[in-house]
Amino acid sequence: MNESVALGGVSPPGTPLFRARGITKVYYPGTETEVRALDGVDLDLYEGELAVLLGASGSGKSTLLNILGGLDVPSEGTLSYRDEELAGADERQLTLFRRNVAGFVFQFYNLIPSLTARENVALITEIALDPMAPEEALALVGLSDRMDHFPSQLSGGQQQRVAIARAIAKRPEVLLCDEPTGALDVHTGINVLEAIERVNRELGTLAVIITHNAAIAAMADRVLSLSAGRILSIRSNERRAPVNTLSW
Repeated sequence: MNESVALGGVSPPGTPLFRARGITKVYYPGTETEVRALDGVDLDLYEGELAVLLGASGSGKSTLLNILGGLDVPSEGTLSYRDEELAGADERQLTLFRRNVAGFVFQFYNLIPSLTARENVALITEIALDPMAPEEALALVGLSDRMDHFPSQLSGGQQQRVAIARAIAKRPEVLLCDEPTGALDVHTGINVLEAIERVNRELGTLAVIITHNAAIAAMADRVLSLSAGRILSIRSNERRAPVNTLSW
C-alpha cells in the first residue's frame, strides 16, 4: 500500500523506525490448507508515534504485532528496524531485539503472584542494559503507593499498570500493546490507556496499540485499519483526543 495515498496527506516526518514491505504470514494448522494471517502488508512506524492498529478478531493485528516485536517471523517480505533486518534474523538476534528494544503489554497481565509489584518490575531491570529503577517505572504509571502490594491485592487495572511498568523499566524504544484494555471495564481501561499515553509522551517511546475498539483510535497519531490480513486504510488524526474524553 502506498501510505501517502492511504493517509490522504504526508507521512510523518523523519526516517521510520520500522519499515515493512510485503509482509505475509502463512500458517498450515495441521492440514494442507493454508491460513493467510497477513497478506502483503506495507507499513512504516515512526519514533515517538502513538499508533493504533484497529480491526476485528482474525484481521491479523496480533500476528503483525508479534512480527514487529520479534516474537514471530514473516513467511515473506522484508522488515527492518533502523538499519537492522529482522525478517531474516536468527533466534539470537531476535532475542537481543526483544530484550533491548521492545517492551510488551498483553491483555492478560502475566504477573508472578508471589512477588510484589516492585519485585515483578525488578525481574526486568535485573537483565536490562540501562534500566530505570522499579520505583521510577511504577511512579510513571501512577502506582507509587502500591509498590509493595502483591497482585492479589491489586485491581485488574492496577495489575495491568504493573505490567506496563515492567515493560517500560528497560527503557524500550518500542512499546507493543496487544488489547491492553480487553479484560477491563471502561473506567479502568481509561486509566491503563492514560499510562500508555504518558509513557509515549514523556519517554518518546513508539507505542503501538492493537484493539477492536474503534473509540480508542481517537487517542492516536495514526490509525491503521486491518481486515483479512491487509491494511485497508491509514489515517492521521489532526490532534490526539485526551484519553479521558474517549467515549465507549
